[in-house]
Amino acid sequence: MPHTSARLRRGAVAAAAVGMLALPAAGWTTTGPPPASPSSASPSSASPSRDDVRDLTPAVRRQLDAAVRGVMREANVPGVTVGLWTPDKGRYVRSFGVADRATGRPMSSDLYMRIGSETKTFTVTALLELVDQGKAGLDDTIDQYVDGVPNGDRITLRQLAGMRSGLFNYSEDDDFFKALTSDPRRPFTPRQLLDYAFRHPVLFPPGAKFDYSNTNLILLGLVVERLSGLSLADYVHRNVLGPAGLDHTLFPAGDEFPAPHAQGYTNQTATGRVEDSADWNPSWGWAAGAMISDLDDLRVWARTVATGQLPDGRTLISPATQKQRLTTPPTTVPGAGYGLGIFDVQGWIGHNGSLPGYESLTVYLPSARATLVVLLNTDIDHRGTEPSTLFGEAITKIVSPDHVFDLPAEPAAR
Repeated sequence: MPHTSARLRRGAVAAAAVGMLALPAAGWTTTGPPPASPSSASPSSASPSRDDVRDLTPAVRRQLDAAVRGVMREANVPGVTVGLWTPDKGRYVRSFGVADRATGRPMSSDLYMRIGSETKTFTVTALLELVDQGKAGLDDTIDQYVDGVPNGDRITLRQLAGMRSGLFNYSEDDDFFKALTSDPRRPFTPRQLLDYAFRHPVLFPPGAKFDYSNTNLILLGLVVERLSGLSLADYVHRNVLGPAGLDHTLFPAGDEFPAPHAQGYTNQTATGRVEDSADWNPSWGWAAGAMISDLDDLRVWARTVATGQLPDGRTLISPATQKQRLTTPPTTVPGAGYGLGIFDVQGWIGHNGSLPGYESLTVYLPSARATLVVLLNTDIDHRGTEPSTLFGEAITKIVSPDHVFDLPAEPAAR
């Protein structure tokens, strides 16, 4: 991967319209306790209150083990945790490799991880809650809430959430890239991020096409603050994370990173050499990519954001608003669509994330009520493809061959 700002432009991938075909039963036979784990992988389970299904068969587990190890070797991934669940067919929760190359500390499923653009699903959920409360409308224009936005009297909140605003992506700006990589521990304010974006002309008229831009989410974060009277972090903690019971998910104020966490490895550096990015400040991602979570919380969130329902049956947003969120018009990826802060890849609904040193994938397949979460501690591409995509594709080829999480080597989103 070239060591330029191009890598930082990514934060998610857009994907395909909702599919409702049945998952092949052959991949999901239940069984008793798994066999002894190989030394290079550690078996893990989520908390009993959230994990009441049995393990996949030893044969399927061996296939998945081999697939995950194959991607690790191919893409030189230090460590990865994979969680795969379906309520009536089985589960697979495994960690491979190391969380810290310096000490050899093994990867494990209880680690906090930076989740990058999965933050967008939380920010947009916050906005949709406020829409349900009548405090804003999705077709309101952004100039009603934030001053100085190019085309602000024409760009709607819906277009911002759906990546169809035409605004330049601040993380593509060369000066931003130099500022971040020269001092990756420096804080950025939302207004500073917008300044990088607004120095560029708009790319196209609002609504004309899809173009993934982190600028859109910075603006929506400011809208949430304006409507709620709270900081974005406080609103998300009180009104999204709290009701969902996500006790290990947080919106950091700065570079804080709870223990235990994995170290992260990136070549998005001033020199292009690989560095440990665990203590870098994620404020440059803010509403678009600053959050932290763990496997167990993301398992719950995958179903919540895809279906609109919490584990206890309550909802964070109304069914009508959830329906709008899941309306996924086509994107520049063939057969792909992106809704309001959420994608759908061959029926797998959710989002991925990439921040220097970390990648994640959290998706849900409604037709099988299946959840897949992948967490890894590098963002270094392999032949132009993000390693989280490689894991998603390898795993779903085994368990859902009719719903393979496949994306082109050059994703539409950045």
